[in-house]
Amino acid sequence: MRLLTLVVGLCCLSGPLQAQTLNLLQPAPGQDDSLSLGVYRAPFDGARPLDLSVGIGSAAFRDRHDPEAPVYTLSDRGPNFTCGDAEEVLGVAKEAACPAGEGVKAGTGRLYPRPNFTVSIYRLALDEASGTFRVTERIQLSTPKGRPITGLTNPLQAASTEVPRDGDGRVLAQDANALDAEGLVRLADGRFFIGEENAPSVAEVSPEGVVVRRFVPAGTEGDLAAADYPVAGSLPAILARRQSNRGIESLALGDDGRTLYAMVQNPLANPDRDAYAKAVNTRFLALELGRDASGATTLTPVGEYVYQLSDWHEVAALGATDAKSASSLRVSEVLALGGDRFMVLERTDQVTRLYEISLAGATNILGTAWDDAATSPSLEQTVDLAAQGVTPVGKILRLTASSLEGADPRFPEKLEGLALMPDGRLLVINDDDFGISGQRTAVGLVGGLDLGGR
Repeated sequence: MRLLTLVVGLCCLSGPLQAQTLNLLQPAPGQDDSLSLGVYRAPFDGARPLDLSVGIGSAAFRDRHDPEAPVYTLSDRGPNFTCGDAEEVLGVAKEAACPAGEGVKAGTGRLYPRPNFTVSIYRLALDEASGTFRVTERIQLSTPKGRPITGLTNPLQAASTEVPRDGDGRVLAQDANALDAEGLVRLADGRFFIGEENAPSVAEVSPEGVVVRRFVPAGTEGDLAAADYPVAGSLPAILARRQSNRGIESLALGDDGRTLYAMVQNPLANPDRDAYAKAVNTRFLALELGRDASGATTLTPVGEYVYQLSDWHEVAALGATDAKSASSLRVSEVLALGGDRFMVLERTDQVTRLYEISLAGATNILGTAWDDAATSPSLEQTVDLAAQGVTPVGKILRLTASSLEGADPRFPEKLEGLALMPDGRLLVINDDDFGISGQRTAVGLVGGLDLGGR
C-alpha cells in the first residue's frame, strides 16, 4: 500500500503556525487475516452480520528515552456493545437482543459476541516505505493460575457495573479476573502496567503477560476477592464513584521510571449521575511505585490534580454530531513529554483534540476535602475553582484531528493511543471497536509538533 502524506494545520497556539505532516500506515498484506475474528451472525430475525477484527489501538507506549525501543499497543475487552445499541449495531430491538432472564430485565446489559477473547498487548513494526504496519508479537494476559484474562464485567458492588451477555443475548457470569484494559506503560525491567476503566484500577503485568497484582479504590478490594491475583485498595476511595465505563483510560510513565500518571476519563458521578453529566472537572493522579517488606509492588498516590474538559460546544462547532453534552468529551490517553509536561488526548469518536498540559502551579488536592464523598458541593459540581483556591492544570491546544468527511487530512475515528517516536513525531492509533462500526486499525505519524524525541 502506498504511503499517504498529508499536511495538517495547527490550531490555537501563540506564535507562527508550524507545518505538519501525517503519514497513515495500514495493516500489511495478510495482517488483516491474522487480526480477523470472523463474521458473527446473531440468531435474531433480520440481524445484520458483524465482520469482527481485533482492535489493537486502545493504548500505545514507547520508551522515549530509548532510541531502539519498540511500540507496544493494547486491546481492550473484545467486541462488545450495550443492549441499548443493539438496534444500531444489529438492526434488532434491544429487548429481542437482550431478553429477560436470570433476574435480568429485558434490554439491559452488554453484549459480547466473542466473550472468550483474551485481552492482549501487541508489539508493532512500522514500515513507512510501504505505508504499512505489522504485529510482531502478541502477549496474551493471564492470571497466575493460567486462566486467560477476558474483558467481561467484574462483580462490583461498591461501583456500578453491567450484566454481561454473549452475542446471543444469554446472561454470562461476571468475572473477577477480567480487565477492561485501556492505558499502557512498560518499565525498563519489562513489566507492564495497565490502566483499566471498569473497577477502575491499575494492573501490574509481568513481561510474559501474567497479571501480578491489581490496585483498586480503597474499600472496594472485597468486590474482587475471587480474583486469582492479589488486589490492593491503593487508589483514592472516591474513584469508586466513576461513571460506569468511564474509569481510567490512560496511563503515562514519569521521567524517574517509578511514577505513573493516570487520568479518569470523565468527571466522577459524584454525588450522582446528574453531576457527572454536567461536570468538566476530572482527576489526574500521580502514583509512585515501590516495594513492601515482602517485595510485592506497592502503588502510592502522591498527587491529584484537576483537569478541565473543554467546552463541548467548540467540538460541535467543528461538525462533530456526537458532541451533545459535557459528558460527550472524554480523555483517552496521556503521554509524558518530560518533567511536568504531558500530552492529553481529549475526544469524541469523530473529533480529537490534543492538549499539552503542565502541572506547574496546579493545586494538589490529594487527601483534601475534595476526596471526601461527604463534601458538598463536590469537585464535580464546583464551577468556580478559583473561588475555592484550586488551580487546574494549564492546557494548550496543539492539534485538532477530525475523522469527518471532508476533513483535510482525515484522521481515523476514535483515536485512543499516543507514543513519541525517536525523531520527535507523534504516533497516533485508533480503537476500531473490533470492527463493529466498520472501522479498521490505522497508525498515524504526525510531524511538526516540535515535541522532541530520541
